[in-house]
This record gives sequence, C-alpha cells and structure tokens, in this order.
Amino acid sequence: MVSEGQLRELLQDERLNKTEQVLLILGVELDIPKSVSKIREIGRANGLPEIEQRNISTLLKSAQGAAIHVPQGWLLTAKGRKLLISKVPDLSGHGTPVASIAVELRRHLGKITDPNTLAFLDEAIRCYESKPPLYRAAIVLSWVGAMSVLYNHVIHHRLAEFNTEAGRRDPKWKVAKTIDGFSRMKEHDFLDTIETLGVIGKNVKQELQNNCLHLRNSCGHPNSFQVGEHRTAAHLETLIQNIFGRF
Repeated sequence: MVSEGQLRELLQDERLNKTEQVLLILGVELDIPKSVSKIREIGRANGLPEIEQRNISTLLKSAQGAAIHVPQGWLLTAKGRKLLISKVPDLSGHGTPVASIAVELRRHLGKITDPNTLAFLDEAIRCYESKPPLYRAAIVLSWVGAMSVLYNHVIHHRLAEFNTEAGRRDPKWKVAKTIDGFSRMKEHDFLDTIETLGVIGKNVKQELQNNCLHLRNSCGHPNSFQVGEHRTAAHLETLIQNIFGRF
C-alpha cells in the first residue's frame, strides 16, 4: 500500500496525527506483521525520530479497529486502509484486495486454540505470503485447517447427533469418538451430514463441495493444473467467511 519512498514524504504530512503516522508505517508491506520495535525502526529510518517517545501499543489499541495485534505483531486492517486513504487519497491506487486476505487469516489465528488447526492455518498463511508464493500448498493447507475447525465443532457440540445421522446413512458406520474417527468418512459426505444437522446451510455446503473441495483436490494431486493469486485469494476468502469467521 505504501512504498518506503512515499513513507518518508507522508510522515511529514501535517494531515496525519500520531496514530495515523503509525498506521502509515504498517502500510509498508502491509501483509507482514510488525513488532513495536520494527515499527520504531521503520519510523526512525524514514525521518520520524520522535517515534521513540511514543507508546506504539497504546496508540494502536485505541485506533478503533484500524489495526489488529496477532502473535507476530501488528497489522493494518481494511478499516485502517480506508482511514489512511480518506486522509491521503493518493494511496487509493496502492492497495490490493488479495493482500488483505492474509491479514484476515492472521486475525483468526488468535481465536484458534486447537494446536493442529493452528499449525495448518499458520502454514497456509506462510505459503500464501512466501516469495515466490506457494498457492497450491496454501489451498490444501487452508482446506485442512477449515475441516479441522468443523471437526472440532462437531466433536464438542454435535457428536451424538452426528453419529446418529452417519449411522442412518451408512449402517456400517463405526461411531466416531475423536477427530480421527471422522477420517473414515469422505469429506464430501461429512459436509452432507453436517448440512443435514444444520451446522452449515445448503448454499455453504454446495460452495464448499463444488468449489473449495474441488480446488483442493486439484491442487493436492500430481497434475498440470495451475492456480494463481486471485483464485487462491477467493478460496481463502470463502473459508474465512464461512468457516474461520463462524466457528
């Protein structure tokens, strides 16, 4: 969103207050979280020595959702980008929709307590952000993370109902007691089952089956299929909106 060349000029702009100057620093490589020490370093290097005297964390916490704190540091949110663009309209051409996907995924990392799910999602984000990006790996790992979220939800809230419905569908079904028990059922069938229970809606199920699962299968097996940034971003956005953001 902001190049370092722009940053040097904009940090001297009287239209920006102290908090907005810090937000502007987060706009440099905006999909990479920044620690307080890194924010200070960037500020000093770009003509803002007084940043050493500021309480960065307090400024960002009081920024009303313009920034979020994730385990790796601070990130600018969509609200923060809009705020900066309203103050400096020239920035409007420098943001990319897909860059915000990684930010949103990192926001959900802090809400996930299951270590396996957390590991899958963290690896998916790092694949998406890597240089060069590993889009196929990001798609596969994010799908595994999303399924892990659904498995955990069923285990903790709907297990008895799930086993009853699974047994109705398949008389040979062996009652699942842990997440590992779900591995005996195809993911497509698992989604059918939890849709029947009302865990997800019909439209969500169809989107997950017909697009996300299909794409994951295409990326998870040796073939000549190619996938790019925008297709990957759309896949991740679907999982954010329908799974990571809901369960």
